[in-house]
Amino acid sequence: MKRVGTPLLVAAVLAVTLLVGIVVGGQVGAVRDAVDDVFGNPGQDATAQAVDVIHDDYFHTVDDADLENASIGSIVDHIKHRYDDRFSHYFNPSEYDRFKMGARLSGVGIAVTEVKQGLRVATVYKGTPAREAGIQPGEIITGVNGQSIAGKDADSVTNRIRGPAGTQVTLTIRGRDGKSRDVVVTRREVEVPQVSGRIEEVNGKKLGYVRLAGFFPGAHGELRKEVEHLYSQGAEGLVLDLRGNGGGLLTEGILVSSIFVPDGTIVSTHGRTQRTRTYDAAGDALPRHPMVVLINGDTASASEIVTAALEQSGIATVVGTTSFGKGTFQEVIPLNNGGALDLTVGEYLTRNGTSINGTGISPQVKLKDDPNTKPDEGREQALQVLSQKL
Repeated sequence: MKRVGTPLLVAAVLAVTLLVGIVVGGQVGAVRDAVDDVFGNPGQDATAQAVDVIHDDYFHTVDDADLENASIGSIVDHIKHRYDDRFSHYFNPSEYDRFKMGARLSGVGIAVTEVKQGLRVATVYKGTPAREAGIQPGEIITGVNGQSIAGKDADSVTNRIRGPAGTQVTLTIRGRDGKSRDVVVTRREVEVPQVSGRIEEVNGKKLGYVRLAGFFPGAHGELRKEVEHLYSQGAEGLVLDLRGNGGGLLTEGILVSSIFVPDGTIVSTHGRTQRTRTYDAAGDALPRHPMVVLINGDTASASEIVTAALEQSGIATVVGTTSFGKGTFQEVIPLNNGGALDLTVGEYLTRNGTSINGTGISPQVKLKDDPNTKPDEGREQALQVLSQKL
């Protein structure tokens, strides 16, 4: 068979070789070594090779740490888009330092949920700088101190919002009307009530209402104490409000579920390199009462584990709007450069073995609170649903 084009290709290669030989005065070996360094060193990782070439030959001087951070960040961004993973992130060294300092910094008094545009405000707590600055649930923080936070990790961004008490942070807020504004907030020590409850009378019946803000260490103990108090005051049933609760510790999610679920699976986890684990109810559940769990689009992670456990065990009716759909868990892995990977390493499966990742939990009774009105329609309707169960 006639191999069209081969003689021309060979001739071109020979011409280049001869030309190089003339230019460098016969130092073909040196040229070959240089070419091997750039294109042909089979023992060097291609990413490291590219960084070396840019460092040595780019027409601007480039900082090695900057190249390294950009390389790692690009790899993580690629796998996020490739596998539709919203929650894996790279912390560069300064971001990781702030992440580790987070618990020692002061805040502004909001709970947030990570979305593509930035952070959606899930809850604005009473008596906090955010409430005083007029920030409203449902609004989206798109920038911090003039820098866009679109696509950024919620943990690293919230640690940029935090800072020493008395200092200020400027938040760019996109309102529910689509208009943006800058809000200057002064940070201070904020005490957020994690568990709050009260008795509500509906149709002549005493009902318990309790709100859980997060799955912090000890949350299950505080919640159990409040629920027992409400039952001792004559509550015939309970509304557990998990709206705006973005989750927290898996162990607390299991223990909170165990307050109400007497036995059986609460959740299971699995991953490519993570062994499958099943977590059962811890025992010593409270006596069963009619129950409603109130959720919304900012109910996420451990909150969804609890919601699914209570619904799928037949203990509670789920009321509200579809939950967030965070069905994966992450591990923070420190790196040698002082940064860290916040990497998705596995997936949660609910009590009956289903995944909620990207889909969330659909309520059995759909209702929505209007944030523009003073009454909390969501809570009122959840109490109505509960009263009908008695």
